[in-house]
Amino acid sequence: MNRRMLARTATIVVAAIVVTAVALGLAGNMEPVPLASRPVIQSDHNALREGQRRCQRLGQKASDDAGCLRVWAETRDRFLGRTDPKPQTTGTGH
Repeated sequence: MNRRMLARTATIVVAAIVVTAVALGLAGNMEPVPLASRPVIQSDHNALREGQRRCQRLGQKASDDAGCLRVWAETRDRFLGRTDPKPQTTGTGH
C-alpha cells in the first residue's frame, strides 16, 4: 500500500469513528421525557363530556341552546389551557 491509500483509509476510519461517537452521544442524551401526571377522570369532566354529547345530538339546534354555548366555552377554555374564570373579551371599538 502506498502512503496515499493509507491516508485515505485512515481518514475514512477516523470519520467513521467520529460519526459513531456523535450518534452514540446524541442517543445517550435522549432520555424519555416523563408525561405530565394526569388527574383521574373527575365527575365534572364526565359532566362536560355528557354536555358535549347532548349538544352533538341536538345538531344545528345546539347553536341556539344556552347550555351548549356554555359547554363549548368550557371545552374551548380547557383546550386552550385557560384557568381564568373571567371571559375573554375583545374591544368592539365603541
